[in-house]
Amino acid sequence: MLALNAIALFSALAAGASSAPVTARIDCSAAQSCDIHPSVEQVFDVAQKLAAAERYDEAIDLLKVVSHDNNTDYRAEARVRIARYFIAKGDKVTALSWYRQLLDEKPEASSVRVEVAALLADMGDVSAAKHQLRQAQAGGLPPEVAQVINQYANALRSYKSWGGSFELDLAPDSNINRATDARTLDTVIAPLNLSRDARERSGVGLKGSGQLYVRANLNKDLTLVPRVSGLGTFYRDSQFNDISASAQLGLEWRMKSDRFTPSAGLTRRWYGGDLYARTQSLSLDWLHPAGKRAQIDIDWGISKVRYIRNSFQGGTIYNASVSYERAFSARSGASLALSANRQTARDPGYATTSGGIGLVYWHDFGKFTVFGTANVNRLEADERLFLYPQRRKELYARGGLGAVFRHVQVAGFSPVLRVAYERNWSTVGIYDYRRIVTEAGVTRSF
Repeated sequence: MLALNAIALFSALAAGASSAPVTARIDCSAAQSCDIHPSVEQVFDVAQKLAAAERYDEAIDLLKVVSHDNNTDYRAEARVRIARYFIAKGDKVTALSWYRQLLDEKPEASSVRVEVAALLADMGDVSAAKHQLRQAQAGGLPPEVAQVINQYANALRSYKSWGGSFELDLAPDSNINRATDARTLDTVIAPLNLSRDARERSGVGLKGSGQLYVRANLNKDLTLVPRVSGLGTFYRDSQFNDISASAQLGLEWRMKSDRFTPSAGLTRRWYGGDLYARTQSLSLDWLHPAGKRAQIDIDWGISKVRYIRNSFQGGTIYNASVSYERAFSARSGASLALSANRQTARDPGYATTSGGIGLVYWHDFGKFTVFGTANVNRLEADERLFLYPQRRKELYARGGLGAVFRHVQVAGFSPVLRVAYERNWSTVGIYDYRRIVTEAGVTRSF
């Protein structure tokens, strides 16, 4: 197994490179009888013998006592061993939670981050595995360990044949239909009175999202990756239900440390129970490491979209984006993204050009991670729509905060909380809105 091989390799390196011994040692004094009060070293020795006999549950129960010791080094060593024994039992999710408990207290434990990266890769989450490696490298490493980590980062592969993620949230929203709060709308004919359904509506929705993928290795450098995903928000008033489903076929091509992923997909979106849009898409993603702490992700795409309710709105969407992610330290990091979008339409009033910038910052506070987001986007339409007096011009801004509470975990699910504020300024009144949305739920990758 990838995880066990990496654990053996990096444990040996860490043992030689660390300024403190991996296993704490306590000598028995004349005032303390080891036969009556075993030392921590003796507890570790007994646990190791139990594990060698594949009596993992007994070894884990014994080490759990040490995992609450007042000495942080003892706790760390106990948690590492417990995680490894859970891996040996085949329970990777629980092993990951024990590793994370250790990193909550000792974010500078770079060798442990490498073990976590190996485990995540074995579970199919290559992106998260590379993220852990960048954090390890940001924390500073001895030369011999850094060299092996670089080699491991370049060779990192996912050996899991399938996987996915799932999230379920309760989502109070001040503006579920992203509509204006104005009662009238200016038109070239006369002011138009808006119905209650066409204006801002608040509500509490149930939001669910998930994806499932399968990996088929064609050779050492090529992997076929079919993927399906879905997103839905459901309200008591079903006319505002918003559901989308996608199927995508991708091909991952690894060339040295770079990864290229061309893909093709189909998307269907339903709004209020009726089919709203059909989309066919082609895309190409290029992931490139930028030093030890960072990576660059470049994405191009083209989509053909057909809107069922308004055929004049349909056309072709061209999009491109570039993002730069960097780990500042073992506890923090950020990413910056630039994007551009061009949408054609049968009616030039619906054709738009837009561009934006996005920023994400995260900081690990131990048992939970806090993240902040900020996005600004500028959009302009080609021409004025017949009904409205001005050509559509917009400035969109969104800011958000969130947290993932990893120390609370049930069956691999962790609580997540997000809150965000959106504001869209538009020359066309019906697109001018503000919105506050909160999401509280649970998330899990598998």
